[in-house]
Amino acid sequence: MLAETLRDERAPACGKCCGECVCAEAVAGQLPTTSGVFARLREDVQTVWAKDPAARSVFEILTCYPGLHAIWLHRIAHTLWWWRLRWLPRFISHVARWLTGVEIHPGAQLGRRVFIDHGMGVVIGETAEVGNDVLIYKGVVLGGVSLARTKRHPTICNGAVLGSNAIVLGPIEVGAGAKIGSGSVVVKSVPACATVVGVPGRVVKLNGVSCPRMPDLHHEQLPDAMAERLEQLAARVAELEARLEIRE
Repeated sequence: MLAETLRDERAPACGKCCGECVCAEAVAGQLPTTSGVFARLREDVQTVWAKDPAARSVFEILTCYPGLHAIWLHRIAHTLWWWRLRWLPRFISHVARWLTGVEIHPGAQLGRRVFIDHGMGVVIGETAEVGNDVLIYKGVVLGGVSLARTKRHPTICNGAVLGSNAIVLGPIEVGAGAKIGSGSVVVKSVPACATVVGVPGRVVKLNGVSCPRMPDLHHEQLPDAMAERLEQLAARVAELEARLEIRE
């Protein structure tokens, strides 16, 4: 499931997601090459530069982006987790939370070019899977709804956008290119290229045409479900008033 969910045209030739490849190397006792590590770090910096217009320099990105630091520390913790170590990766994730305000369980699997903007309050659970090019804003929670030691956290597919304080619960899937509005609570799977808002979250827009692979920042284009419902109610009231006037 993970390979299918996280794969994109720039995935490794083996067909696995980058997280699987790193984990497989770790289990086999082989660390990524130095050139590969620096290439990944460079890609991370380029991702921040491309997705945050507030970024002014590489030095600023390296020193002032807690979401980036959280992802880097998670990679270390995740590799140790796949080495069957338990306390040390948990301690690293604890330190990362203290430093960045972002809590990512060492068992969670993150794809490439994931950007956590601002970061404070983000929580990603143990069995969560996050695809490539996913954009996550502050306060997002990828949580579980079960105490069973099985898959209990969401899968976020490539190019999805999770708005501020969005909560996604359970072993559900958020489709590729989907947008979860700020403050939404999602408990059911979301189709690809859909827009979800509200509590509980509901699909208010489903674009049948192909959507861009890279996420955008057009929050002002997210539909307002409550406003739309009030407009429909007002239109219905006006229609009934018009009928009453005709009868009178």
